[in-house]
Amino acid sequence: MDKSWINKLRSSTEYLDGVQNFIKFAFEKSNMNGKILCPCQKCVNGSALDPKIVEEHLVWNGFLKGYTEWVLHGEFIPSCNQPSDLEDTFNFGCSDTEQNSVEEDDIRGLLRDALGHNIRTVGEDERAVIDQSMHVEESIHADDTAHYDNLVKDCDQELYPGCKNFTKISFLLHLLHLKYLNGWSSKSFTMLLQLLKDAFPEGVTLPSSSYEAKKLIKELDLGYEKIHSCPNDCILYRGENRNQESCRICGTPRWGKHKDDENDSLTEVDAAPTKKKPAKILRYFPLIPRLKRMFASPKTASSMRWHDEGRTKDGMLRHPADSSVWKAVDDRHPEFASDARSVRLGLATDGSYMDY
Repeated sequence: MDKSWINKLRSSTEYLDGVQNFIKFAFEKSNMNGKILCPCQKCVNGSALDPKIVEEHLVWNGFLKGYTEWVLHGEFIPSCNQPSDLEDTFNFGCSDTEQNSVEEDDIRGLLRDALGHNIRTVGEDERAVIDQSMHVEESIHADDTAHYDNLVKDCDQELYPGCKNFTKISFLLHLLHLKYLNGWSSKSFTMLLQLLKDAFPEGVTLPSSSYEAKKLIKELDLGYEKIHSCPNDCILYRGENRNQESCRICGTPRWGKHKDDENDSLTEVDAAPTKKKPAKILRYFPLIPRLKRMFASPKTASSMRWHDEGRTKDGMLRHPADSSVWKAVDDRHPEFASDARSVRLGLATDGSYMDY
């Protein structure tokens, strides 16, 4: 598929035709309830939008530079040669020898980038931190040691005795990738896993349910914190509000109603106590673990330092680092500014009112 149009002028016929063809391809291969991920330079595949809006974004903002293997939009990339940065798909079109190699999936590379370890030899206890020039603190890896050992073990475990194409982890990641692209429900995914376990030879290492599958790869997850919230977004039930039973502003109850609450068929003696269910939950993603993960991978670590080490510094305003506000912060906090790894945080809201 010709993708040279990505680098053409956005006003050119080649670019506009290319956008149209991309929208058709992406909608056919990866639509999620009528929406597709937007690969414009602002959304960077972070938002699922209506195809018409995606088309407008691509014309106005431009196509994401370097995104030439559309794995997030249903494209399967052969892995015959050196795996590329975005390659995470099946090995179609390769020779038998190459196709039989589980190394093609580069699962160890995934673990290395996710947990910051470098795997030298399978089963070897020695671990090395890649790219010492990054000066990543050892504390980044300390909490991940147990997780790392479990994942390395699963990384090299055969899918079933004698299987050469997939390991336990690589096959499961492929299945979860397909689940995401095609919008499979957890129930349908569990049914598929059970069918595959019956179809594969004895000794297959697949999990039995969607829950077990997600639990297995949870070691790669950064996790989040659940915080009860007022249904009207007035307060969060944390800190001084932790033990409140209703919102102190609007009076709305903290807890939602269960279906069983409306069922009066059980007597008070027979009815088992039900666990309270919060009316609304906010999922908080802690920042520090994510920053550690970014700096543990040499690729993202380099991008995090690009504002100081990679950008063009000719006085032109191209990046927030060229702005007077950025420079004022650097002048006021020279120690902070001297380290290229220092991260500046910006406050943004989406559909909420900030009360100062």
